[in-house]
Amino acid sequence: MLLHMKLTIYKESDKGDVSRAERNSSMTEDKVSLLRRDTVIKPVIFIGAGTCGMVAGADKTIIAVENYLKEKKIDADVIETGCNGMCVHEPLMEVQLPGKQRLSFAKVTAQKTEYILDHILNYSVPEENVLGQYPHENLQPWENIINIYDLPFFKYQTRVVLRNCGFIDPYSIEEYEAWGGYLAMKRVLRKYSSDKVCEIIEESGLRGRGGGGYPTGHKWRMALNSPDDERYLICNGDESDPGAFMDRAIFEGDPHRLIEGIIIAAYAIKAKRAFVYIRASYSLAVERLKHAINEAVKAGYLGHDIQGSGFNLNIHIREGAGAFVCGEETALIASIEGKRGTPLPKPPYPVQRGLFGKPTVVNNVETLANVADIIDKGPSWFAETGTATSKGTKVFSISGKVKNTGMVEVAMGTSFRDIIYNIAGGIKNYKKLKAIQIGGPSGSCLPEESLDEIVDYESLKAADAMMGSGGIVVMDEDSCMVDIAKFFADFLQRESCGKCIPCREGSRRMHEILQNITRRPINEAGYETLERFKGVMQLENLAEVIRDTSLCGLGQTAPNSLLSAMKYFREEFEEHIFDRKCRSGVCRDLKIYFIDVDKCSGCIVCARKCPANAIIGSPRMPHFIVEEKCTGCGICFEVCKFGAVLVK
Repeated sequence: MLLHMKLTIYKESDKGDVSRAERNSSMTEDKVSLLRRDTVIKPVIFIGAGTCGMVAGADKTIIAVENYLKEKKIDADVIETGCNGMCVHEPLMEVQLPGKQRLSFAKVTAQKTEYILDHILNYSVPEENVLGQYPHENLQPWENIINIYDLPFFKYQTRVVLRNCGFIDPYSIEEYEAWGGYLAMKRVLRKYSSDKVCEIIEESGLRGRGGGGYPTGHKWRMALNSPDDERYLICNGDESDPGAFMDRAIFEGDPHRLIEGIIIAAYAIKAKRAFVYIRASYSLAVERLKHAINEAVKAGYLGHDIQGSGFNLNIHIREGAGAFVCGEETALIASIEGKRGTPLPKPPYPVQRGLFGKPTVVNNVETLANVADIIDKGPSWFAETGTATSKGTKVFSISGKVKNTGMVEVAMGTSFRDIIYNIAGGIKNYKKLKAIQIGGPSGSCLPEESLDEIVDYESLKAADAMMGSGGIVVMDEDSCMVDIAKFFADFLQRESCGKCIPCREGSRRMHEILQNITRRPINEAGYETLERFKGVMQLENLAEVIRDTSLCGLGQTAPNSLLSAMKYFREEFEEHIFDRKCRSGVCRDLKIYFIDVDKCSGCIVCARKCPANAIIGSPRMPHFIVEEKCTGCGICFEVCKFGAVLVK
């Protein structure tokens, strides 16, 4: 199981040229054991305190735990961790007692804290809220408690990048080192040339995890071989896709893994300065990253003459305003330089002329988070996972209409069926799957028939989709695909930088057309009807022009969601256009409300609440809705206690 892998992966026999002493030269065996929780001398309480946990109430749980320990005069450690991916079960609390395996509890609100701690601190497991226990060969298991890695959510994952998230203390560099952290960096600085590091990454087959899947090692070598004497490395943490939160989780749960990857990447291209571009709204991620950088500086892993190697590196944090377009390399670079975040034509590419006119490598968070393991375990270890052209694992955020929303990591080549039904637990309320949206606003909507498609770069490209940063939104039978297309069109037209006309005007017009077909033609003149149908007829052609003529990736991929939705769900678009009907009942303006006179008691509640004064009738007599006045707000439907208000 995964924890067993974690417990054995850093034995002295691993990569036999490095001993356990070299891995933790400043630590005794006892200290390493304590930091790895191989043994604890007092109770340790872990709280999942990532952003998702805090939103769910983890901050209140932490206060409740601290108050409980103070009142009971119990000596215990309280550790805030990141998210382990099970966002649906937040707030998460885990407890490890001396000699016993670590137990995980779900949905531990402040009100439940006392009940759970009263039991567990007396070596009694409460019946409620238990998720499972972490197996450990040297610790005593709890009876009749499942191994947490036998839960379907973890069982079908291959966790590499997320291995430490939710498990270790993100504020402790020593704990990261105890699990083998910064070992790969030390090996690189001591034994490898920059050219050799590029060669290892090339052999591994690592491809960029931010969208296009460009070979990472090749990008590094291009920068290394440039004639300039100054180069830059940028970590792109501008995670702006709706429903995507993978990068944030790595920042919050395992920041030193990212820093180690940045150091190795900077060494590979001979860069002396690195930048982390992160959204300012990720306040907790920024806080933990700053703390980790300061710890790395104090440990001698950043700054001047790192580990006596002669290599110098400083990492700078740049907080972005959250513009979607700044996820594009050239727009991101412009933002770091203090300019407006607008894309530039390519070529030249950033590896040729980037930040401040110098060769610049831009890698995303997940790409860099893979680097240390590749160095530590070798390129063949990484390449043996995945498919022929897409190596390693991929982190996905799963949201929408699934039972287990959260963050997962699977081997490349895993099918959507395994991700949605085996890991995410299937569709909520036993509804039918309608569509899978992958790749963010610039991605595609795939139908149920695509469940057996595998996730790798080539397979998704063949299906007219893209992996993007890794956001998967699952939609059930109650979702309206026209409304989904309209949502993404609205998002993209608002996020367009406005530099090129096809994207600026085309995306706006595309959104207007979608608005028109989801609106009832009340008081619509004849020419307006003609205008609406003309727009509908030109919709596909407009989308293709935007895709073919826009300057950057935002515009070029902006029509993807619409084109894929029209390709696979055309009948829904035709119903909206010709029948003025939304089969899912989502498009409010297409709902027609009426009152069943046999059920109406004449209580006049609906008439009083109607903001458009569209309901008429006398008290204690059946009421009627004037269709021409009705705005479709649905308030009457919500307030009627007799079920008399119905929807056509």
